[in-house]
Amino acid sequence: MANPRIYAGAKLRETRRRLGLTQKDFAAKLGVSLPYLNQMENNKRPVSTTVVLALAQEFGFDVTELASGDSERLVSDMREAMADPVFADDPPPLADLRLTASNAPGLARAFLALHRAYRETHERLASLDEALGREDARMQPSPWDEVRDFFHYCDNYIDAVDRAAEHFAQGAGTGGIAAHSVQTLRGEGITVQEGDTEILRRFDPEARVLTLSARVAPETRTFQLLLQVALLRQDQLLEAMLDLARFQSHEARAIAKIGLANYFAGAALMPYGAFLAAARETRHDLERLAQLFGASIEQVAHRLSTLQRPGAKGIPFFFVRVDQAGTITKRHSATRLQFARFGGACPLWNVHRAFETPGRFLRQLAETPDGVRYLSIARDVSKPGGHFGAPVRRFAIALGCEVAHAGRLVYGDGLDVGDKQNFEPIGISCRICERVNCHQRAVPPLERRLNIDTDRRGVLPYEVG
Repeated sequence: MANPRIYAGAKLRETRRRLGLTQKDFAAKLGVSLPYLNQMENNKRPVSTTVVLALAQEFGFDVTELASGDSERLVSDMREAMADPVFADDPPPLADLRLTASNAPGLARAFLALHRAYRETHERLASLDEALGREDARMQPSPWDEVRDFFHYCDNYIDAVDRAAEHFAQGAGTGGIAAHSVQTLRGEGITVQEGDTEILRRFDPEARVLTLSARVAPETRTFQLLLQVALLRQDQLLEAMLDLARFQSHEARAIAKIGLANYFAGAALMPYGAFLAAARETRHDLERLAQLFGASIEQVAHRLSTLQRPGAKGIPFFFVRVDQAGTITKRHSATRLQFARFGGACPLWNVHRAFETPGRFLRQLAETPDGVRYLSIARDVSKPGGHFGAPVRRFAIALGCEVAHAGRLVYGDGLDVGDKQNFEPIGISCRICERVNCHQRAVPPLERRLNIDTDRRGVLPYEVG
């Protein structure tokens, strides 16, 4: 079978600008003519084999990024945005969305930002009448969503922060990462203590005292220690990353800084090289990895989804966390599976059933409407309040990968991945899901006609044409 042509003009331009090279200099290093490079950057020609090899040899570029990256995420996000009833009369065909994501990713992101602002303003006006007339009732993206999209389009891998965390972890020695963190903070003149409090972490900058809750699990205290190390010792790095991101509000920047500090903490608790090696050796056994690195199951699952370092990538995983109402509270995908930006996850997905079997891993072979098949692992995670009568926060997490990688996971043992009958049909969002006979469908699909027969009623009050 012939290799598919790769059009990656936007990625080539981004790479050249990041390296600070002119088109002439970049063309010379790639061994092509200036007009040829110009045609590739404008998607008039596919990326040649010569250029692919030169990118790898000259710049250490992970050439798999040419065929993946943001394009699939942008297409998925635009399809969901186009499922909004405001576009229902004349939605653009999928081919147009793919062309936009490939040739004009900046325009696609601007459209998504505009649609997000529209939705948030519409919801605010519908539910908060008092907002009308106020000076601060402006069309602005939610700071939380702005930060979520930042990590989403960074592939949930922040190289500079990840490498800084790995370097810090190398100094831990035999004493362990928690002791190393305490020693580091003491070197900054900070006293570390535990307190009987519901607040996970409280830092008093004037008294130079860090108080950690004694009610939480040890891995949570270690994580909070590392987060404080990031805020104090890596402040310049975090601020530089925030400058590059150019957030639109102070609130978004502040949320992102905590997010980057969280990223540092997870990467230091589970340093990239050691964690990747252990993941491969244990065949991605979450419980074994949690024991080896003193982390929680959720922390391990999340970390597995970030192993996207160029030249040393792990299995492309998706990771998601949902609450009992089905609302997605964390999401990331390095796979072709992209989650709904609004609303909950498909009810046919095993992540929802995890609440029914506490403390157990559920396995599911699933197929999405595009024909891609996945192995999904789900489990409930509870966060106790620390004392009698305190509310328990309950979530469920799911981690999964395309079924081609199932043999590299302990969770794939004993599953017959060759029989298509073993794969359950799941979707992303009802409005963009093309399955016509789904018994769990909540709303009709956007691009299908409906047949309504008043003399006949099936599971749904209509049939999808």
